[in-house]
Amino acid sequence: MLTTHPFDDDKLREECGIFGVSGSDSAAALVALGLHALQHRGQEAAGITSFDGHHFHTHRAMGHVAGNFDSDSVIRSLPGGVATGHVRYSTTGETALRNVQPLYAELQSGGFAVAHNGNISNAMKLRRDLVRRGSIFQSTSDTETIIHLVATSNYRTLLDRFIDALKQVEGAYSLLVMTPEGMIACRDPLGIRPLVMGRLGDAIIFASETVALDVCGATFERAVEPGELVIVQGTEVRSIHPFKQQAPRPCIFEWVYFSRPDSIVDDHSVYSVRKEIGAQLAAESPVEADLVIPVPDSGVPAAIGYAQASGIPFELGIIRSHYVGRTFISPGDSVRHLGVKLKHNANRALIEGKRVILVDDSIVRGTTSLKIVQMMRDAGAAEVHLRIASPPTKHSCFYGVDTPERTKLLAHKLDIGGMTDFIHADSLAFVSIDGLYKALGEAQRDARPRYCDACFTGDYPTTLTDQDESAEVDQFALLAERVN
Repeated sequence: MLTTHPFDDDKLREECGIFGVSGSDSAAALVALGLHALQHRGQEAAGITSFDGHHFHTHRAMGHVAGNFDSDSVIRSLPGGVATGHVRYSTTGETALRNVQPLYAELQSGGFAVAHNGNISNAMKLRRDLVRRGSIFQSTSDTETIIHLVATSNYRTLLDRFIDALKQVEGAYSLLVMTPEGMIACRDPLGIRPLVMGRLGDAIIFASETVALDVCGATFERAVEPGELVIVQGTEVRSIHPFKQQAPRPCIFEWVYFSRPDSIVDDHSVYSVRKEIGAQLAAESPVEADLVIPVPDSGVPAAIGYAQASGIPFELGIIRSHYVGRTFISPGDSVRHLGVKLKHNANRALIEGKRVILVDDSIVRGTTSLKIVQMMRDAGAAEVHLRIASPPTKHSCFYGVDTPERTKLLAHKLDIGGMTDFIHADSLAFVSIDGLYKALGEAQRDARPRYCDACFTGDYPTTLTDQDESAEVDQFALLAERVN
């Protein structure tokens, strides 16, 4: 399997990307284009399901969109005017073809295909209840619980059964559903995961990000609202809001790292927000230095903002190869370490003897930061100062982001001083949580924040049934060990 992120073992992996088309003769081809634009959101697997008015057709594969959906034969095998696609990282469920989406099932009302971006935080509880009632699961994905909830609902119409299912789930979801009756797009009531709607001629298009609309030539129309269901049947488009209204809490990490810089998320240019985060960093944590250097590619906009605000020159002190996927598995630590230089290499002529400020988007385990700082020192940097364009990541995400266990997060284990020592930097600073909100146009983070920032604050906007039950089980196990 190919991946394109240079240090794929030490980044928060975005959960998935979804893209859907209704009303185009080349629906599957458009979906393939859209998935290319969303590849950064999931590089483990991809799938497309189409509907030709009579039958559903599916092609799913491990790996990137390129190589799996760039042949005429594959696209011709997906006929019809309606199609939905998905790119995936595994957040819930094993890495296996049976978990690749869209998931498809034959219900009493006909075919039902679903593509899901997010994570259902009570999926394990729902799954246990469904299995007791006779449901037989074909995957280990949390998304399949939605299919079984729809199938077992007592409501009469498919739309009512779908709404009934969604009212039983907790967590985060943006969903694209295909049935013989049409396509349904929806977001969870808090709008944690993004979803936008556009048009291309008479076709209606849904995507996780606006950049996917740009790539296929569609016009952005609007974001799907939190708690909204948009129902497309032929040329008819209607909207309903079946859930109790809540104050939205979209994921703030979309602006820090997940979304492509050329996307617009909730009326904010991702690129502009990242530059402003860098400017906030410069104001909050200045340091005398000769160069501002981004950790490519995600640190580039924040580094530009830092350089412009501080007046310190911006330079490309780290050169990234765009032709390397996962580092090869090699015998021996000394050779394996050289694999790092296949991906990133220091621009020694620029760095030697200089005081450098490295700007990156986040620190997860800290292994990447350690390698990059050492790379700067090996290239002769006089001082290495690390600036991070997000607050310390201290908590796990349960809303569809592949986050390590909390105990593996460097910011959970160490304070700033300890982290600085661990990565061998001369100084380390993170943007404050208020600074992050300021970059998004807010005065500060208040008691009722506008965004989900649980990975920084531990303030989870929903109940976490599966996590709470797991913790209770662990506590009972510990108690039993004490008794014995």
